[in-house]
Amino acid sequence: MDAVSLLEKLVNIESPSGREEEIASFLSSYLKKLGLRVKDDYNVVANPEVDFWIVTHMDTVAPKAKFKFDGKYAYGTGVCDAKGSIAAILLALEKLKKPKFGVAFLRDEEETGMGSELFAREFSGKAIVMEPTSLKIAIENYGVLEIDVKVKGKQTHGATPESGENAIKKAIEMIERLGTLHNFTILKMKGGSDEYVIPDSCELRLDFLLKPEENVLELKKKVLDLTSMYGNVEVLEESEGFISDGEAKFMLEAAMKAAGLRVDYTVMPSWTDAINLRNAGWDVVVWGPGELVYCHTPLERIAIEEIEEAGKVIVALNEVLKGWKQNKV
Repeated sequence: MDAVSLLEKLVNIESPSGREEEIASFLSSYLKKLGLRVKDDYNVVANPEVDFWIVTHMDTVAPKAKFKFDGKYAYGTGVCDAKGSIAAILLALEKLKKPKFGVAFLRDEEETGMGSELFAREFSGKAIVMEPTSLKIAIENYGVLEIDVKVKGKQTHGATPESGENAIKKAIEMIERLGTLHNFTILKMKGGSDEYVIPDSCELRLDFLLKPEENVLELKKKVLDLTSMYGNVEVLEESEGFISDGEAKFMLEAAMKAAGLRVDYTVMPSWTDAINLRNAGWDVVVWGPGELVYCHTPLERIAIEEIEEAGKVIVALNEVLKGWKQNKV
């Protein structure tokens, strides 16, 4: 099957987080037809007896756009994050009789990360975690601190603001003070009504991205000390960043060179399943086709050429792994 047809089939199977059953069944059957031993009790795992893995996720955000192809780019929810990576893996496996690597298609990356958490507990080793990096190797992988804050105020009639406490104004003040601690993104802000009343509540979701050298615990203490002065705070996610400098990166570099691709580097400024694997002791590197900037939006797209090139790198990786294992003996 060619890359466009395969990607279209994958994207037309809607798989938002929590609804991965159909895509999991499709991938399990696909892998079995290729003659691979498959374990599919939650994640879909193939060739599990090895210690080098290619990993990506099956789920997407809520559907925002249908599949279409303009001759260069494919568009639609999931084309880039991360069904383009799935297509590259499958295209490579079709060319390999005995892959020297395992494959894992994980659930729930876009929500809780439960798929990679369970996978990391059951298996171990080295992995390429495929996410959109425009086929550049993500050397730096950012950590994250994500929080919900419910700022408290006091209601009063809209014409008498001095008698109340405007939760939205308090939230804006809090945001300005937080900006002196660290850069962050406001992912959600909700408050107020149409009833001409001073709002007594403003809900926010804030996302702090941390470079590998930054300490998430130190930042968390500063952030919680400040935000707790304004209302109730819940920590949704906290994780350290890391540098990819192990054998997984070196194997990927060798495979890219063998496939005739230029080796270039980038950062992954977002949480990925690689965080859970790294925390469990894995040697991981993040890499894959597609542009992160368009993901999670109605403009999500991927160049078919990048999927095809990623597939060639995976085929070359199989040869690199053969030589690597021989050198280890």
